[in-house]
Amino acid sequence: MKSAGEAAQKNDARMALGGTIGDVFFAETLFDTLSDVVFFVKDSIGRYVVVNDTLVRRCGLKDKAALIGRTPAEVFSQPFGQRYLAQDLEVLAGRSEIDDQLELHLYPNRDPGWCLTRKTALRSKSGEIVGLAGISRDLAMEDKKNPAYHKVAAAVSLIHERYDQPLNLTDLAQTANMSVAQIERYFLRIFHLTPRQFIIKTRLDAASRLLASKASVADIAQACGYADHSAFTRQFRATVGVTPSQYRAMLGV
Repeated sequence: MKSAGEAAQKNDARMALGGTIGDVFFAETLFDTLSDVVFFVKDSIGRYVVVNDTLVRRCGLKDKAALIGRTPAEVFSQPFGQRYLAQDLEVLAGRSEIDDQLELHLYPNRDPGWCLTRKTALRSKSGEIVGLAGISRDLAMEDKKNPAYHKVAAAVSLIHERYDQPLNLTDLAQTANMSVAQIERYFLRIFHLTPRQFIIKTRLDAASRLLASKASVADIAQACGYADHSAFTRQFRATVGVTPSQYRAMLGV
């Protein structure tokens, strides 16, 4: 167990190194090399100050200068941009932090993509919030080669086969012959999602495909395991940022 003195010594070393670094945004060039991670720093009113190349490409822009000094509401199509800005302002006001929030984004070519988003407030030495930093990590496809995958394969199959029905964590744990705590750990290790997030993703994957058809929103809600149209709309909007009808319109259906 570390003593208080050891902890203080390590913190002093950390602060001493921090004080000698000439560029506090040194991480920008590191994040430029990650094609599956969006990285950004914003000022106290939500304007981009630092971005990586991945974010530039995702926005369909040519260079970082096209983003710097602008808010998400000025960059992204509506209502996405307003939603991202509102999220930023909550963090900047100190009311919330975003911790691995599951989100479905539409890229410039209209292809959907899943990611996990984190946003945290940046504070001055006096504790005042002066900006925020964040990342959005793309979710990879299911890694069936992962040595632990076979342990949850039965639960994954159950979700894929019965996402249109009520599913709870106890059912999944029993199917995988695990405790609730075990199955949560394995899902996070393999998919970087909780079982609940995995169920939501599976349902909304199916919903986004069906929204490209002529099926009614009410029928799609029922087909994807939602008790009613309003419950489906709330979940879809919370995850995607638009209502199912708005999403359908964006697809040109």
